[in-house]
Amino acid sequence: MTTAPLGWLGIARLGLVQTALGAIVVLTTSTMNRVMVVELMLPAMLPGALVTLHYGLQILRPRFGYGSDQGGRRTTWIVGGMIVLAFGGVGAALATAWMSANTPAGIALAIAAFSLIGIGVGASGTSLLALMATRVAPDRRAAAAMIMWMMMIAGIVVTATSAGHFLDPFTPARLVEVTAAVACAAVLVTCFSVLGVEGSSAAFADAETTARPKQPFFEALRQVWADPLARGFTVFVFLSMLAYSAQDLILEPFAGAVFGLTPGATTKLAGVQHGGVFVGMLLAGLLGSERFGRARGSLRLWTTGGCIASAAALLALAAGAFAGTAFPLRLAVFSLGVGNGVFAVAAIGSMMKLAGEGQAAREGTRIGLWGASQAIAFGLGGFLGTVGVDLARSLLDSTATAYALVFAGEALLFLFSAVLAARLGQPQQGKIEAPVGRAAAVEAARG
Repeated sequence: MTTAPLGWLGIARLGLVQTALGAIVVLTTSTMNRVMVVELMLPAMLPGALVTLHYGLQILRPRFGYGSDQGGRRTTWIVGGMIVLAFGGVGAALATAWMSANTPAGIALAIAAFSLIGIGVGASGTSLLALMATRVAPDRRAAAAMIMWMMMIAGIVVTATSAGHFLDPFTPARLVEVTAAVACAAVLVTCFSVLGVEGSSAAFADAETTARPKQPFFEALRQVWADPLARGFTVFVFLSMLAYSAQDLILEPFAGAVFGLTPGATTKLAGVQHGGVFVGMLLAGLLGSERFGRARGSLRLWTTGGCIASAAALLALAAGAFAGTAFPLRLAVFSLGVGNGVFAVAAIGSMMKLAGEGQAAREGTRIGLWGASQAIAFGLGGFLGTVGVDLARSLLDSTATAYALVFAGEALLFLFSAVLAARLGQPQQGKIEAPVGRAAAVEAARG
């Protein structure tokens, strides 16, 4: 019996889990961040440290992925992770409210809450991608990655807009109420989204469980790391996400300091960038998928092209630092967004494809390894970008040169990532034994 891959409705339903993830996370990393700094007048480093903690704990993603591999059921990990995330989000809101009356106690609770957020995102997100990797047909992976990313962005936008409406006039109690409502909705949406998606293929799950080697976690992780393809993709994810995230905290300050844009104008510029990301996602998702017609290139080609396009836009921004107000800043920022969008969708599509390569029944462990690499790079990138600007400015006494050097450094990282992406999956001379694929192992278990 052959399991039918997920249809578009099934892919969209799983995309709703990403929507739920984004809905809770945006409240903790954006709204509560602002409340701590503005309303409570606490140091900005406090929410920065809490967000870093949330990213740091995602180093546990390989363990979560391994757990879903061994259990044979991704759904339990997806729903369980979302419940943990929901408790973390509500706990973070309670902690933020408590800080107004007892700051040390509120901070202690916030540390516990953001720990739960990191664990919940890691467990749910890793198992979701592993389920997508095993259930989405190869020719739909680019489109599936596009759908997941766009639905996550939709969750962020809808939550930010609606929560912003209900938070005014602001009180700490209202923050807790709104967060609790969003968290409950996210859990309910997740339960609906995964209902029957995995259970509809019981025969397949049984065969997969039979084929799964029973190994301790660290042995399974060493086995995945020993695979050159998995190891190479881990390095690629780390370097590319380092370049991707390093621009986040410096782009708007760059526009203000070098081009004299007002805060409102730089906020609009961020909107231009996200518009470019949206266009890039559509390009990679539609043109890279055979389900929307003849695919225009492989996922590897789109990943490489997205890295090169991002590097070109960053180099243009570096040159623009010296060009004055005549420089087409909006066009350069839009182009950066397009390159980032193409890279992001193609890289996630490649992740789903490569998860099934190598040792059988290790999709969750592989995706967990890559997810941990992404989270660490993302948390580190924003910090290094700001430190790079400050260090270059102090040494060179030139704001324009400082930003130009950091943008050029990010471009080099993207170019190096493009080289790595182009080499991933290419056959190597002298390789006699092909990796054992997941499908082959399942067929062997059946036969």
